[in-house]
Amino acid sequence: MSWMRKLNHLNVIAAAAGGAIASYIFTSDERRKTAWTSWTTGYTPSVKWDWNWDREAHSLVKPPKYKDDENNNVICNGSYEERLEKVRPTASRHLIFIRHGQYNLEGVSDSERHLTDLGREQAALTGERLKELTFPYSRVVYSSMTRATETAKIVLEKLDKIEEIEQCELLREGAPIPPEPPIGSWRPEMHKFYADGARIEAAFRRYVHRAPSSQEKDSYEVFVCHANVIRYIVCRALQLPPEAWLRMTLHNGSMTHIVIRPDGRVGLWQLGECGYMPPEKLSRT
Repeated sequence: MSWMRKLNHLNVIAAAAGGAIASYIFTSDERRKTAWTSWTTGYTPSVKWDWNWDREAHSLVKPPKYKDDENNNVICNGSYEERLEKVRPTASRHLIFIRHGQYNLEGVSDSERHLTDLGREQAALTGERLKELTFPYSRVVYSSMTRATETAKIVLEKLDKIEEIEQCELLREGAPIPPEPPIGSWRPEMHKFYADGARIEAAFRRYVHRAPSSQEKDSYEVFVCHANVIRYIVCRALQLPPEAWLRMTLHNGSMTHIVIRPDGRVGLWQLGECGYMPPEKLSRT
């Protein structure tokens, strides 16, 4: 059906209802969520964005009820739009994920896998970069693994007035999902994917979502964790196949910046940004 026929079809429906439900059937909100190519050329995208990926406002409010008045006009029963506005977000969330610095690969236990001298330098450089950006950081969350905890503490030395600082077990390194295509000699047991994957997915659901309606200003939050966790979260946030996570590489101490808009759109501003580090300080271990 062409866009003109669609428009005429909606107009006929609205006219039959006395115009009372026209704004509900064909709102600017619905038009915004439909690709302009669909309306002008009839193009259908191969993959559509899931607007309800984290439960948008429409899913939190009961749909309106309609009834006929004495003139047989369809009217809406209840203040649906008012209730919708109360739960609709208005601010953006900026999530900055930092990969830990280089660490001791010879360590057997987690406590032995501490940062190297280079790793500490990388963490300090990242902390300085965050400070230079002058974003109003409100929260820092870090993995409980030694290398991430040490990185977070060095970063925090560079930042002032962080309202919330917390350690999180969900952000620990692991095997999120079997990668496609398989790459290299990394072959964890399948039970690792089942255990780690559920935990890392839980981290995504806890931290990656649009702002609550009570949030009035854009927020900036920092998460210090691990390459596998960050790459998986990027794929999930962008609604890309999660199996693609191993196709990306992140430098130690690098920053990955994701922004979540009030309407549910997600943008990747930076992936593994490390241009603020001198070349001799770069590593990917």
